[in-house]
Amino acid sequence: MSEPTADVAVPPAVRRCGFSALALLAGLVLASAAVVYGTEAPREVHGISDASATPGVAMAWGIVRGASETATVVVARIVTDPARYPWLAVTGSDPFTHRTGPLLAATRSAGVIEVRSPRPRFAELPRTEFRFYESAAAAQQDTPALVVFFLGVPDTTPEFATEDKLQAYLGDRVARLAGAGGAKPP
Repeated sequence: MSEPTADVAVPPAVRRCGFSALALLAGLVLASAAVVYGTEAPREVHGISDASATPGVAMAWGIVRGASETATVVVARIVTDPARYPWLAVTGSDPFTHRTGPLLAATRSAGVIEVRSPRPRFAELPRTEFRFYESAAAAQQDTPALVVFFLGVPDTTPEFATEDKLQAYLGDRVARLAGAGGAKPP
């Protein structure tokens, strides 16, 4: 035996209100999608190691010790595929005060770039962003296609007593990374 069903009449005012709410919700979803797709956010990657690679980019960190902490220099060697990322910039920032400072202004990539900074700078501006651009226009407008960021100097960053040992390490490390699918070797 089947249960009796009751036809419930929905008043027209409720139907109109429900349809209006649904139309408003659909409009908001479409408008937000247009905003997201109209101004595409850069791909952001959190760097967690002293050496990393992503398609078109390979980078390695090293430290050359100085006579004092202020004379100790942190070095990042960046190898890019200039066909993919012909421009790059590096900035430091403090995530709490929002103060920023350039480490390398937007620069045309020749394939290999080194960024050097005294170690104490990472206490003042702990977030470092490596910003990779697809064109000169994108660099001028500061709209990177890729941002690789680090919070401080990676814990695994090796320290060297001499510049020549640092250079040998960085050369070997980025060559291995580039060969493993990062940037094309220059």
